Amino acid sequence: MHIGTARAEPGELDRGSLAVADLPTGIEERVPVIVANGADDGPTLWVHGGIHGDEATGIAVAQDAVDESLVEELRGTVVVIPNVNPAGLRRNARESYYHEDDPNRYFPTDGDGGRPPRLQEQIDAALFDLIDEHADALVDLHTAGVNSMPFIIRNRVRYGDQRTEAEARELSDEIDRLAEAFGLPLVTTYPPEEKGDVGLDRSTTSTVMDRVGIPAFTPELGSHSVVEEQHRKAGVIGVRNVMRALDMLDGDPVENDAAPEPPVDYRVRRASGPRTDRPGFVRFHLEAGDVFEEGDPIADIVTPAGAHETTVTAEHDGYVVGRREGIGVYDNDRLASLAVRDEDDLVISDDD
Repeated sequence: MHIGTARAEPGELDRGSLAVADLPTGIEERVPVIVANGADDGPTLWVHGGIHGDEATGIAVAQDAVDESLVEELRGTVVVIPNVNPAGLRRNARESYYHEDDPNRYFPTDGDGGRPPRLQEQIDAALFDLIDEHADALVDLHTAGVNSMPFIIRNRVRYGDQRTEAEARELSDEIDRLAEAFGLPLVTTYPPEEKGDVGLDRSTTSTVMDRVGIPAFTPELGSHSVVEEQHRKAGVIGVRNVMRALDMLDGDPVENDAAPEPPVDYRVRRASGPRTDRPGFVRFHLEAGDVFEEGDPIADIVTPAGAHETTVTAEHDGYVVGRREGIGVYDNDRLASLAVRDEDDLVISDDD
């Protein structure tokens, strides 16, 4: 197996780089690559980290997910790109600086679009082609906002043009199986209309799941900008548990004792609220991991002098995943990242 300059024969691990773009300065933009090639045949697991340049714990997990000792036990191949977004990493920022684009919103669609692809789209398309050629499963490592607990985002699986409903349910079940092996609380993504509004139809996992038809999911490993050691441990255990679930390593997935327990016992999805209806300073009632019921207070909005303006309450049952960064808010600003009760089907028609 070889990806870029990383070339690993069976039973070997190699580290190298992959050229993804030519820069105006006359040098190549390169991303690091690790290829761990087991001595025996098996599936290929593809692992991304750092597609958002400030999501440090995901990068550290990707760097530590495989090593030379693991190759001796490995069946199949693990391909790791620890930092997919070097332009963001250089300035500790979510976006690349090529066009201030979010790299996780430009993976290819079936259409050719209305304009030539910009640099970030070209990079995403090249990565997608490699995944399409080699991968049997994808783990895309991220972190979330400040004060965020770790969790996994999974997508609903569509059926219609790409696959039958039966095939979609089989793929959905496999995503659940691998995500549960990873060991973090599981959160389904936004409802279809909200997901499209924020561009997540062209995210890594969405595109790979829809177009390649392989299981893909997104672990969110706490806060951005620094490596959080507890979450790094949870991530490494999680990636290796996925290898066990794919029969790439001997044994069943182990207990992920570095991961938090799910705060509720019902299925949840991401929510795009709560939002404030006026500007002011936000004062939270709840922290990450705290459970609430519909109508419970989430946060107060106060004036700059500290007088109470309004209380923002929960519209659903669920729990807090993370809180917004900063204290000042404007009209309709989102205050927190929530996981709320989800009773919708995990498999949906293209018409939905």
